[in-house]
Amino acid sequence: MARVSGKADDEQQLVRLGNAIRLMRKSLSLSQETLADSAGIDRSHMGKIERGERNVTFLNLARIAAAMNCKPSELLADAGL
Repeated sequence: MARVSGKADDEQQLVRLGNAIRLMRKSLSLSQETLADSAGIDRSHMGKIERGERNVTFLNLARIAAAMNCKPSELLADAGL
């Protein structure tokens, strides 16, 4: 089985997840920098996650969700995944 990278995201799953993270962050009136700091993720990496340019690890997804007081499954559901 071929390895899938963010560049081979034909179904735009990473973009959809990034959009879900961005929408929830904005609904909580959090800046990208504040969310990144709370999640222990570099701000520039957070931006790439939100733009769907990085294949976010489960651990980072869990950290992002915890920083927004939600479950990773909520973010996945919001992304239609």
